[in-house]
Amino acid sequence: MLTGVDHVQLAAPPGSEARLRAFYCGVLGMTEVPKPGALAARGGCWFEAGDVRLHLGIEEGFRPARTAHPGLRVRDIFAYADRLAARGAEVTWDDALPGHHRFYTTDPAGNRLEFLQPH
Repeated sequence: MLTGVDHVQLAAPPGSEARLRAFYCGVLGMTEVPKPGALAARGGCWFEAGDVRLHLGIEEGFRPARTAHPGLRVRDIFAYADRLAARGAEVTWDDALPGHHRFYTTDPAGNRLEFLQPH
């Protein structure tokens, strides 16, 4: 039986770790967590905030997905959107999901990220 989501893995191009760290820690406010030794050799970064865990793996020939994305719940979505915008992230609001406020942004690798809060 499924009990929850442990993490979501996204891909990124080789050599993008510094930009990913700046975005996920500096813009989104997540904390980088160390990868286990055998996995660290593959490159990439792991981040978390509360129960949210995002793993960024390195992929040769990486191309960002156009529609695939994690949907991340947030508190005080308007303040969070302001935080991202103040740190240079593009915030695109979308009102197509009934009962929710939500917006999208992209990370430095072009991965689409959705942030939402019920209203």
